[in-house]
Amino acid sequence: MNVAIIKYNAGNICSVENAMKRIGQDAVLTDNPDVIRAADKVILPGVGEAGTAMQYLRAHGLDALIRSLKQPTLGICIGLQLFCAYSEEGDTECLGIFDERVSRFRPGAHKIPHMGWNTILTKESPLFAGLDGETYVYYVHSYCAQLGEHTIATTDYVQPFSAALHRDNFYALQFHPEKSAQAGEQILKNFLKLA
Repeated sequence: MNVAIIKYNAGNICSVENAMKRIGQDAVLTDNPDVIRAADKVILPGVGEAGTAMQYLRAHGLDALIRSLKQPTLGICIGLQLFCAYSEEGDTECLGIFDERVSRFRPGAHKIPHMGWNTILTKESPLFAGLDGETYVYYVHSYCAQLGEHTIATTDYVQPFSAALHRDNFYALQFHPEKSAQAGEQILKNFLKLA
């Protein structure tokens, strides 16, 4: 199986590459459109700022390429946010794969960024096969996607938000599966099994 991890203007991408190795799957880190198109599975991971990330994707033609993909494609952390329609971060028009909008957590009693372990409440999805009802995953983020028709998992921190989204061949996770121990590895394995 060929897995492409999209290389773009984002940090922490290598941790996903390492997670793939831990579950016995080679992956290539690339911004080559031909390699990405030919992959069986594609991952858009990373941490960063939405505006500069979208500028990079547009400048390299990766925005149109990502929208055109037909194979299972997974966004992680900022990858989920970039898959959405719009982000308040940098007043950014994003890829529009999901209709949901991304907003900053409102200041209050909770610390921002949301950092550490929290639970996800999941809907029926092959992405979550083999997980128990109360699954802990690892987060680091200050922005979150609103709840919407594509929400397949939620977490409550400051407010309920989309922990995971799904539409057609596109899946996305706000949390970091590569840092979420056995649950995260199971989710990555499940992604690799998607047709």
